[in-house]
Amino acid sequence: MSDSHKTSAMARLRNYFLAGFVVCAPLAITAYIAWSFVGWVDSWVKPYIPARYSPDTYLPFPVPGFGLIVALILVTLIGFLAANIVGRAVVGFGERLLGRMPLVRGIYGSLKQIFETVLSNRNDMFRQVGLVEYPRKDVWSLVFVAGEKHTEINEKLDVEGDPLLGVFMPCTPNPTTGFLMYVRKSEIVMLDMTIEEGARLIVSAGLVAPDPKKKIKGPDGRLIDLANPPAGTLPQPARKSRTASSRPNK
Repeated sequence: MSDSHKTSAMARLRNYFLAGFVVCAPLAITAYIAWSFVGWVDSWVKPYIPARYSPDTYLPFPVPGFGLIVALILVTLIGFLAANIVGRAVVGFGERLLGRMPLVRGIYGSLKQIFETVLSNRNDMFRQVGLVEYPRKDVWSLVFVAGEKHTEINEKLDVEGDPLLGVFMPCTPNPTTGFLMYVRKSEIVMLDMTIEEGARLIVSAGLVAPDPKKKIKGPDGRLIDLANPPAGTLPQPARKSRTASSRPNK
């Protein structure tokens, strides 16, 4: 076998390996994270389950995920109880009790506000992805733009016609850490990509960028991903009506 044939064979093997790695690596990492999360919840919940109610007592092997199921049922039950009058009274009493503790009240209040914003009121979350000229001129950083709100910061630094917007500039490759900044609306270049696409761009350090050619504008002006369009967003082709003029002449 000549050297050229050996080189081409090695190149094909390398390409096959890289293709398999691209397929297997995300699956393996996702499975590892999911399995670790299930094991973490089980390690917290299972010790509090009575032995007679645990399937591990009757089976020769532990049942993974049983603690997670119990935790989901308990959280749902607590939410159901907290939604009625008695539950709201108990929750209110507990919050007033925590509000009298100097250190605990700050931690609890901040965490509660964060979870309520993320899980309950999605209108207060980041709405758009933008670019801000940072850390110097002609160098742009990706930011997540929050909605316009009337806050003390806007009152102190108010400029008519050019409001301050709160933006979060995440760090690569961990988008959960970053910097909170207030920038003039005129200094932000708004992008059409979604929050999910912006997060993927940050996590991949710019390697996974959204393709603007795969999107069109819908009836409401928003961009629609042609690869995964929401139901009912794409216009349906008009049906040809059978009229007398379209019939063949005899």
